[in-house]
Amino acid sequence: MAAKPNNRKALWLGLVLILVLLTISAIGLYQFAFQPNRDDVTGGPIEMPSTQGDFSLSQLDKDDIAIVSFGYTYCPDVCPMNQAVKRQALAQLSDAQRERVVPIMITVDPERDTLPRMEEYMRFFGETFIGLVGSQEQLEDVAARYGVIWRRVEAPDSAMAYTIDHSASLFLVNRNGEILQRVLYSPAPHGLVSALENELGS
Repeated sequence: MAAKPNNRKALWLGLVLILVLLTISAIGLYQFAFQPNRDDVTGGPIEMPSTQGDFSLSQLDKDDIAIVSFGYTYCPDVCPMNQAVKRQALAQLSDAQRERVVPIMITVDPERDTLPRMEEYMRFFGETFIGLVGSQEQLEDVAARYGVIWRRVEAPDSAMAYTIDHSASLFLVNRNGEILQRVLYSPAPHGLVSALENELGS
């Protein structure tokens, strides 16, 4: 009879391990499915209306770096996680380093993401966070140059009507649109912190 609690404990540990492995596998599959082809990633200018007026990478100072991601405000998981990771990474930088970093999210859902909605969304993560809302043509142009893939998934039984699957990588970009580093999606900030410190120096 005394063995039963141990059996239950072993069962629960086994279930937790399976869930962890499934989560890791899901993240890996997500990255594989939506990982850009590096041969097609050229980067380049980003110019769109933003939550802080008309935005252009050329407005950055010489030593500034933009953390560019693509997402949308109705995204239930990956997008808020990406913004939270940016916020956590910025908190680990020195004051001097932090002043040189501009966190940006470009919406892949210009149909629903208005500038007022983006402003409210980005404000949740920090005053320095900038949301970009371009036309469909602007989005397609920038996404193609940055190797970003997205697709609309209809959800007729949901109040959202549709969701969007999309690439979740973060791009460290300078004022010339040169991609300095691409950081794969992760719910932890360590990879982004390492990439930023490498580019910003001490």
